[in-house]
Amino acid sequence: MIMSSSLPLVAVLALGGAAASPSPVEKDRPNFVLIMADDMGYSDIGCFGGEIRTPNLDRLAADGVRFTNFYNTARCCPTRAALLTGRYPHQVGVGHMVYDGGSEGYRGELASDSASMAEALGAAGYATGMSGKWHVTHNLGRPREMVEPEQRTNWPLDRGFESFYGTIHGAGSFFDPVTLARGDDYIERDREDFHYTDRINEEAADYIRRHAADGDDRPFLLYVAHTAPHWPLHAREKDIARWKGRYDAGWDELRAERHRRMKAMGLVDPAWPLTARDQRVRDWDQVEHPAWQARRMEVYAAQVEQLDRGIGWIVDALRETGQLDDTVIVFIADNGGCAEEITSGWGSLSIPEKTHDGRTVVRGNDPAIMPGDDENYQSYGIPWANASNTPFRLYKHHVHEGGIASPCVVHWPAGIEARGELRDTPGHVIDLLPTFLDLAGAEAPAEIEGRAMEPMEGVSLAPALDGGEVDRDAIYWEHEGNRAVRQGRWKLVARHKGAWELYDLEADRTEMNDLADTEQERVERMIAMYDAWAERAKVRPWPLRKSD
Repeated sequence: MIMSSSLPLVAVLALGGAAASPSPVEKDRPNFVLIMADDMGYSDIGCFGGEIRTPNLDRLAADGVRFTNFYNTARCCPTRAALLTGRYPHQVGVGHMVYDGGSEGYRGELASDSASMAEALGAAGYATGMSGKWHVTHNLGRPREMVEPEQRTNWPLDRGFESFYGTIHGAGSFFDPVTLARGDDYIERDREDFHYTDRINEEAADYIRRHAADGDDRPFLLYVAHTAPHWPLHAREKDIARWKGRYDAGWDELRAERHRRMKAMGLVDPAWPLTARDQRVRDWDQVEHPAWQARRMEVYAAQVEQLDRGIGWIVDALRETGQLDDTVIVFIADNGGCAEEITSGWGSLSIPEKTHDGRTVVRGNDPAIMPGDDENYQSYGIPWANASNTPFRLYKHHVHEGGIASPCVVHWPAGIEARGELRDTPGHVIDLLPTFLDLAGAEAPAEIEGRAMEPMEGVSLAPALDGGEVDRDAIYWEHEGNRAVRQGRWKLVARHKGAWELYDLEADRTEMNDLADTEQERVERMIAMYDAWAERAKVRPWPLRKSD
């Protein structure tokens, strides 16, 4: 069992002191700022063992708590659907991605019988705003022509948000994103030096200042959903240059370095072995094009650092308006590091043919082209995703720990006495809405506009904020036939078409010692639990078939 542990004092001192705050705003209920990174691994940020400079997140962790056993759903759309509703993604129609898969659990649209976070907190008297990636609807109209749908469904303002700036689709150029919208209207980028990560954070900070300036006495929910550091590798050259040479020693050295740091910080048990390097990846000294390989990680690190810098702007806005102490800030990631290797054959709404000023976009991980600017679409691929997920197995899409383990930072000075401590209580994105409602002293709405709402599946993590126990039976996953159930310390997991594996996560969270053969009774019992959940949650066999 990992014990609670504070951030090292030297790390806290290195963050520097904050400017003096104005008098706190007196409210009987906290604000909520929920920030989510996209395709970011468990060990990327500093307070979870990474070398990437994230001083703002590190400061939030030093003044709050970190959940070390927090989980997402292994993929972007399902995580967002579960996060917004407190229910498993299949139960709210987003069991896979945003297309109609032919059955109730796979409609690619948020179900009308599930209250969104904005609808639930809005009904409890909260103001609601969002900045960033939506990605829980295929109701897009003709976005390349900037034409909205004739009959709009499941855009943010349809689901309880009073204001929205961001993208409706899931990914795109950071310099000229597709489906950029304000409210219900598609818009063009608004400046020549546009970068989407900065604009998401600027709009979030502006929301906080506007809310205060308007004299709105309601507490607020602000959902900040980033696309960084999801591919493409797009960052400003000055940010990339700050990482020049940092990754020249390669991925094996990076994984070992992170693992050492994570053990020292108490994030992982020294008894858990570091998983083997992905067998598809070469030793660094045998790698062709090492400069290009290092550049891929340099751009990725620049994207994460830029994300953190903008989170500092949000914190500054809260401090300036006297609301930092009584705002619950939560930071998570939507899935593990992404091992997808982009090829020249990739094509989707996410990938433009031309840059904003008409230059041809080259798609594919081509070592002849250094990634970073808007003329190419590349990803950091298998080897660096393996490092991002240190010390765990596998990646985004999979429900082994590398695909579903998320860093989780919670900061709330007025409500959490602990500073810099770890929490090993298992949590899941379905738990955040129940937690927010609990902290707000509110109940989930039983109906919205005459429609009955289904109950949430998540549980409140509020007791764990100061070290208490959380009562839950189990947590479940299914994505693309990859499936798992965690009950206490035990996790049953399988890859698509693979056999069930059983792990004792307290003794072996890196999933290296399969106990399925020696714990057959437990395996059978947990399989029955999974099967019952899958039927109740509307899970279908993978691959999907319209006739099922």
